[in-house]
This record gives sequence, C-alpha cells and structure tokens, in this order.
Amino acid sequence: MVALLGAVLCLALAPSAVPEGYSTVEHTPSEAGAQATQGAWLARSGFLLFGLAVFCLSVVKRGWPRSARYLHGLFGLLLLATAVYSQRPFVEGVSYDHVEDLLHSVAATAMGIVFVAGVLVVGWLRIPRWKLVDVVALASAVGIPIAMTATAGIDGLLQRVMFGIAFVWYGLEVIDTQRRTSFDMSG
Repeated sequence: MVALLGAVLCLALAPSAVPEGYSTVEHTPSEAGAQATQGAWLARSGFLLFGLAVFCLSVVKRGWPRSARYLHGLFGLLLLATAVYSQRPFVEGVSYDHVEDLLHSVAATAMGIVFVAGVLVVGWLRIPRWKLVDVVALASAVGIPIAMTATAGIDGLLQRVMFGIAFVWYGLEVIDTQRRTSFDMSG
C-alpha cells in the first residue's frame, strides 16, 4: 500500500516539476516523464512505484487464480518498462531516442491489454457478484483509450481518470489482501 500511495503522490506532483507549458488536461503522465524533460524523474518514480506495488500484489494475492496473478504481475513489469523507456518530449524541437519512445508506446499499449485481461479473470471469479469497481475499471480501460483517439486536447485528463480508476481498483485489492492476511493470522 505504501508503494501504491507513493506512486499516487509522485504522479500527482510530477506536473509541478516539469517545464512550463505542461498541461494536466492536454499532456499525459508519460509526457511528464518524457525523455530530455526536466523533472521527469518524478513521473518515472510514480510508474516505478506503481509497477512495484502491483507486482508485489500479484505475488502475495491469495484470492486470484494463477492466470490473474501472472497477468497483473506482467502489468506491474510493463509499468516498470514505462519508467525505464520514456516517451518523446512534449516540447517540440527537442531531440530524443525514437527506439525508446517506441518501446514506451509498446509497453503502455500492452499494459492496457493485460490490465483488461487481468480484471476480466478476477471478475470472472466473482460472478454473479461482480463489484462495481470491476465494471468501471474494465469500461475505463477500454473506453478511455478509444476516447483519447476520438478527441483532441484532453488526453492528459482522460488518462489521469483511467490511472485513478486503476489505482482505486488495485488499492481495494491491497486492502482486501491485508484484511484477509490479518484475519488469517488472528483466527
């Protein structure tokens, strides 16, 4: 939970560390962590902490089938990859590594696919008692990327909503894990 909260803090503070011209409505969190961007370390630290939190959760989570644990573990590793491989700068005219930008895009796209698959597997276990947060997480992970391609100028806002929903989903899973662990130890 500490890593998850640390990730939220880093990603919330990241826009204040990057150069002027960055907009949380227009620019994505990845653009705050972009190559050759002053203060990018803060956004990258957020991705790193989020990835570590999810990977650790996938290792200790006892209510998920192995496939869900692998999928969410892979999601965590892909988040780590987005911290290592950064997107091109949002500032025009700055040189950057095109391969690194491509690797970031591939990791980010794969993250979305793996997240949807992982939530579906976990949700499948909950049938017929799906949680509302499962449905919202799935809808946002599919709908928001589509909305980002269909709209202009609000990618940052949309992606922050999607990240927020993912943080809530994983946070509730961490709380559930902590509750079950403390229950198992006391009774």
